[in-house]
Amino acid sequence: MYDIPHLDLPPLGAAAGTVRLPGSKSISNRLLLLAGLSQGRTTLVDLLDSDDTRVMLAALRTLGCTIEQIGRLTHIDGFAGQPAVAEAELFLGNAGTAMRPLTAALAVLSTQGSGRRYTLKGVPRMHERPIGDLVDALRGLGVTVDCLANEGYPPLCLAGGTLDLNAPVKVRGDVSSQFLTALLLALPLAAERADVVIEVVGELISKPYIEITLNLLERFGIAVRRDGWARFTIPAGSRYVTPGEVHVEGDASSASYFIALGTLAGVDAPVRIEGVGSASIQGDIRFVEAAEAMGAVVRAEPNALEVRRGAWPLRAIDMDCNAIPDAAMTLAVMALYADGPCTLRNIASWRVKETDRIAAMAAELRKVGAQVEEGADFIRVWPLDVFQPASIHTYDDHRMAMCLSLAAFHPLKGATPVPTRILDPKCVAKTFPDYFETLFSVVAAEPAHIPVITIDGPTASGKGTLAAGVAARLGYHTLDSGSLYRVTALAARSAGVAPEDEAGVVAIARAMKLQFAGVVVLLDGVDVSEQLREEQIGAMASQVAAHPAVRAALFDLQCAFRQLPGLVADGRDMGTVIFPVAPLKVFLTATAAARAERRHKQLISKGIPASLADLRADLEARDARDRGRSTAPLKPAEDALSLDNSLVGIDASVQQVVDWWEARLPFGALAG
Repeated sequence: MYDIPHLDLPPLGAAAGTVRLPGSKSISNRLLLLAGLSQGRTTLVDLLDSDDTRVMLAALRTLGCTIEQIGRLTHIDGFAGQPAVAEAELFLGNAGTAMRPLTAALAVLSTQGSGRRYTLKGVPRMHERPIGDLVDALRGLGVTVDCLANEGYPPLCLAGGTLDLNAPVKVRGDVSSQFLTALLLALPLAAERADVVIEVVGELISKPYIEITLNLLERFGIAVRRDGWARFTIPAGSRYVTPGEVHVEGDASSASYFIALGTLAGVDAPVRIEGVGSASIQGDIRFVEAAEAMGAVVRAEPNALEVRRGAWPLRAIDMDCNAIPDAAMTLAVMALYADGPCTLRNIASWRVKETDRIAAMAAELRKVGAQVEEGADFIRVWPLDVFQPASIHTYDDHRMAMCLSLAAFHPLKGATPVPTRILDPKCVAKTFPDYFETLFSVVAAEPAHIPVITIDGPTASGKGTLAAGVAARLGYHTLDSGSLYRVTALAARSAGVAPEDEAGVVAIARAMKLQFAGVVVLLDGVDVSEQLREEQIGAMASQVAAHPAVRAALFDLQCAFRQLPGLVADGRDMGTVIFPVAPLKVFLTATAAARAERRHKQLISKGIPASLADLRADLEARDARDRGRSTAPLKPAEDALSLDNSLVGIDASVQQVVDWWEARLPFGALAG
């Protein structure tokens, strides 16, 4: 997960490969609550690990569940409708799939024992999301429900009462299907002696989500009878019985981004999506039909989909999206690539989600240059030929971040390539923490579009530390070419190859399997970071780097580190030889005295005796050797910016490079 202020997406192109989806949020939190309310142990396989499920897990633990997570398995020992605590304050973040059903379940449970009192609260946005229709339904049952700030909104206090189930429980269906789901999950707790009837007032929206709820209730022993979508009956004598082990489907809403990806960019090969397919119980699987209407070619298996581009540009649609409200957001961005305006109707529920999604989507699509019309329950989007570099506000809404990432594929439509900035990318943790990493694993970009920052400089100037700091701020990969040569030296020493043996070192260099993870270096899967700091290895690295054939052998390997979303490369010839057209080149300098002082402190702190004078002399000798070698001598690139860190700390140095980088980007005042 990118825990950074913003993530810049370079212009993206073709897509191919396999994506494994995280578990469905809707299914995961329903199953967690059902397991918690049941007696005995339930094992959930492939439960979604996200912000929403974490707050539900924390709430269940507070209420008395014993929960053990081992790999793909989550074991839950339920409290069988008898919470271990009579009073609790539960924080539920911005998770509607936790707030609504827990409100209903704890409201019912609060009436079944004296002195029970439960307070539910969330983040500020949760306190803006209406829950009044569910509160009214619960009060109509006789439950004492207090809205602690604004009437009809969380935070709430559930404080007992006397249930009256003689008349049907009425709930509006035209605001959110989660209110009906909440009652369906809660009222089996009160159906011991008589049927409990729920009547929906008005048109029920998001019916497929109720299908999910009914399906999962049946797995836990509750066979709800229904009369269309207007009346639901929970039979007398109902009680939750754990089915033992339950597998969590992949998230069909999250699948929509990769179905769209295949529709847009699956040109030469399909995008394969594993975790959902033709056997899915989720309504959002019908997004496949919408994608096919726009031109996708889809091959469905019971638990997988393969999607590739068909029609291009995409075909414009005018569609009622009531059945796929979350996934329909993806269609709004796909509309940018259509052959005419696309209209998405019957989406009033967007207004009461994590943000007002109709207003938010309209605002952000206009930033990329689109013409957009919005109404109370619809949005109309016109296609684009000229895309603007946009800084996308995500409103702490995971789906806004994931949907708008698709705007980065505009080069496929022949548009001038520009970057797209996603503000607060970590908001995807609500349902898909690794979304961007997964996206980058199956998409390609022109190498020239993948940004590179080079940081060159002499030995011990702090290049690696600076590069790692800059990369961490930007979410970029790193290439420590100094480590690359040190690894080569280490591998040669381990193989008994002398640094003077150019041919032998070249063979070693070509056989190495390397991975850089921040400041950690893995050679054939083994962390060799500490060994690379040995003085002897540093000296050998300088020797092997002087061989033209060794440098040539490592050239392609270094270029291959240019990966999405960008690269920070440090060394002695990154800006002059390896990435000569990098948009930002930095030449890091420091006096020999300052560098020797730093190295001396490092060695002394490790208990290694060292002479300050000897260290300085060695650094000066290496500088001379590096500047004087015939191949790629140490020197700043002509357009490099000089940064002397003799008296400047690492934080200030990182900030300076980031500031230089921001000045080269087209976002300006929108940079966020």
